[in-house]
Amino acid sequence: MGRPKLNPPKVGRRPISDKIFKVGATVAGVYVLVVIVLLAFQLISESAPIWDEYGLSFIVKSEWNAIDDRQDFGVLPYIFGTLVTSALAMVIGVPLSIGIAMFISDAPSKIGGPLGFLVELLAAVPSVIYGLWGLFVFRVYFVDWVEKPLHNTFGDSIWLFSGTPFGLDILTASVILAIMIIPTVSAVSREVMKAVPQQQKEAAYMLGATKWEMFKLAVFPYSKTGLIGASILGLGRAVGETMAVTMLIGNATGPNAFADSLFDPSQTMSSIIANEFNEASLGTLHLPALIGVAVVLLLIAIAINVVAHILVTRMLKVKEGAINN
Repeated sequence: MGRPKLNPPKVGRRPISDKIFKVGATVAGVYVLVVIVLLAFQLISESAPIWDEYGLSFIVKSEWNAIDDRQDFGVLPYIFGTLVTSALAMVIGVPLSIGIAMFISDAPSKIGGPLGFLVELLAAVPSVIYGLWGLFVFRVYFVDWVEKPLHNTFGDSIWLFSGTPFGLDILTASVILAIMIIPTVSAVSREVMKAVPQQQKEAAYMLGATKWEMFKLAVFPYSKTGLIGASILGLGRAVGETMAVTMLIGNATGPNAFADSLFDPSQTMSSIIANEFNEASLGTLHLPALIGVAVVLLLIAIAINVVAHILVTRMLKVKEGAINN
């Protein structure tokens, strides 16, 4: 007796749910692109007068004068302030965030669970609350316990600490920014570390590794890409932060925003927009200049994400090559 013939299953029409899903996913993807294009178009069109007046020199000029008949605008000092405060926030916040993630990911659930919830809860605090707390509470103690001792000890020998400690400066704003990015970076880093196979950790311990060596040999190589992604998310938060920085950075304008030390006031692109947007008059270059600052900020944010994507892609290729070899 021969084997019974199996009739191939009839291929019917796709269920309606698949079609709905396909249409919904397509609409969502197109929606994101449309929003980005409209946002860029609106910013560029509204800032056209400033580009017609100054061209690309608007990016490299340092003067900022909104007085009629003497108007002169340049965004370079605020690019400087944005990049410096973001870089300092990353230097302070990322190591702390990864350390918190290491502790929570390896702690017993009775400790790690509540502590992780508390850290994530910090992300829900509005930036204006951070700003008010930094202005009326943190700044007072930070000046007396950190800035003045640094100035008295290193002010004569290291130019970074040569300014007069006041509390409304680059360092204070950067520390508050670091506190603000900790919940984001630590939460993502913790999830990345938890995704590391338990067998890798146990293998490291079986080879006699200490806890630090276990993280170094088993966790970090596996989660390196995710940790970079978490750091980039924190950088995006720091670059675009407005209210807290506006309250604490001192809001210097023009060439004065080029801080000579960590204790000097400065200004970021977000803070100059927040400070002067309501006062900008229609029919002058002041309003287009502020919108031009927004265009530059958008370009920097896009550039950061593109560079981060390239770095992550290269790291993934290296990892895949190592595995395949």
